[in-house]
Amino acid sequence: MQLAIYQVDAFTKKLFGGNPAAVVPLKEWLPEALMQKIALENNLSETAFFVPTASGFHIRWFTPAAEVALCGHATLATAYVVFNIMKYPSDTILFDSKSGILKVKKTDSLLELDFPAQDLTQVDAPDGLIDGIGKTPKEVYKAGDDYLLVYESQKDIESISPNFSALKALKTRGIIVSAKARSKNLDFVCRFFAPAVGIDEDPVTGSAFTKLIPYWADKLEKTSFEAEQISARKGSLSCKLAGKRVLIAGHAKLYLKGKIQV
Repeated sequence: MQLAIYQVDAFTKKLFGGNPAAVVPLKEWLPEALMQKIALENNLSETAFFVPTASGFHIRWFTPAAEVALCGHATLATAYVVFNIMKYPSDTILFDSKSGILKVKKTDSLLELDFPAQDLTQVDAPDGLIDGIGKTPKEVYKAGDDYLLVYESQKDIESISPNFSALKALKTRGIIVSAKARSKNLDFVCRFFAPAVGIDEDPVTGSAFTKLIPYWADKLEKTSFEAEQISARKGSLSCKLAGKRVLIAGHAKLYLKGKIQV
């Protein structure tokens, strides 16, 4: 069986930036074990699979190690494929997912994700978290299936060098670290670590902004943000808090298209 496959760099205007995701369009679902093997073979932080529905598409996301309930950059990459390669006639796509209905709207070259905002609860750091990150934060929050650690400065975020083996033992999808940005053109910066699901450091993590935006909206008393995930590849995001939804916008660039044989 041959399947089409695309690789798209998400949240960037330039190739080799942002976060690469594989996108595999399907007519009907493959066995879950096969989708997991394809994701492992791709060896990217996420592979998205999608099938058509009466109102749009149903989407699922797999890391090399596990299926996840929400992924922003691979949804952005999938929307790029649907709009630009499949020539979808509307300017809005509805994706059904494990996290409910997700919307992606196209405005010129910009793609805007409409995701549910996540609640945060300030907590004490669980055993192993601070030692694994290697730097003490000023605040720790539990945010759905992630922890959010907030620091004083961008320099703190840049200097973090985690012990990934220690972080892998924690019972959490990932760890977000964030601080106010140094640049006047940005509101905040962040990084994201998820060794428990097979990703030591994710280049750009759209789903993390469903947690970051409610936090920074409260701290900065505003609802629109320019942010950067300062991984080695870097990603740029324009975000808004809209009630209980978070709008996360960015660009995408096609890197690869081909066929896989399974």
